[in-house]
Amino acid sequence: MSDKLTMNDKPIMNGTLSIVGIGPGSEKLLTPMAREAIEAADSVVGYKPYIDSLHFVITDQDITANGMTSEVERARVAVEQALSGRKVAVVSSGDAGIYAMGSLVYELLQHNGWNEGAALKVHMIPGVTAATSCASLVGTPLGHDSCTISLSDLLTPWELIERRVAAAAVADFAITFYNPRSRRRQEHIRIARDILLKHRDAATPVAIVKDAYREEQTITISTLGDFIECEFGMTAAVIIGNSQSYRFGDKIITPRGYSRKYDFENGSVKPGQKRGRSLNTEVGELA
Repeated sequence: MSDKLTMNDKPIMNGTLSIVGIGPGSEKLLTPMAREAIEAADSVVGYKPYIDSLHFVITDQDITANGMTSEVERARVAVEQALSGRKVAVVSSGDAGIYAMGSLVYELLQHNGWNEGAALKVHMIPGVTAATSCASLVGTPLGHDSCTISLSDLLTPWELIERRVAAAAVADFAITFYNPRSRRRQEHIRIARDILLKHRDAATPVAIVKDAYREEQTITISTLGDFIECEFGMTAAVIIGNSQSYRFGDKIITPRGYSRKYDFENGSVKPGQKRGRSLNTEVGELA
């Protein structure tokens, strides 16, 4: 392969490049649109464990699979194959637009002069994210405003990650940490936890979900003060509740706020509140 793609130096065929989110790795959570794109592809490109997880849908497609830190190579292969007129599916776990191959593929296309009107057609195929799949197993920990933060510093300066954790803590977001710990990165999650403890109670509920919806799945419910001692690695997501989150049996509930406005006994609006209007914070328990 050349050092630089030559989109402007050779004819571009009517290929198709589908950037596909395959969800957490369960056949049941592969969306029909994602399955259709993979089945229709001449070539499937992806991280080897993700390719292996698609054994139930891959048949006679050509396969390009490699390891971690080879994302740029995968994107280049996918783009060049699509430029040659092939139907290509480049796959990522979860949603391909979230900490995945989507942005890299578009950056590479942009770098080499592709635009929406070109013969090569590019499609983003959404997938079930790690945050939502993991959250579904432990109740509704993301029931109100939330954010996702990756603790991997391979592509993002750690100082910037720390600032984002601090901002999320101050804003009282429920947080899903991606890439929480690796063999090299043992202390990042501890530092993030310590930042959160400046703004949240140590009893704040925390869920650690490893390998969601796979045979190896494990779920641990802990607290902000204690979860750091649990065993988890790169295949886990760590979900931190906000100041209103609470345990309900083996679930974590982050309320949307209905109890502030409505009487659960009869469903009526509480005194001083109005249905369909902004929450009045000057009455009742909110005053």
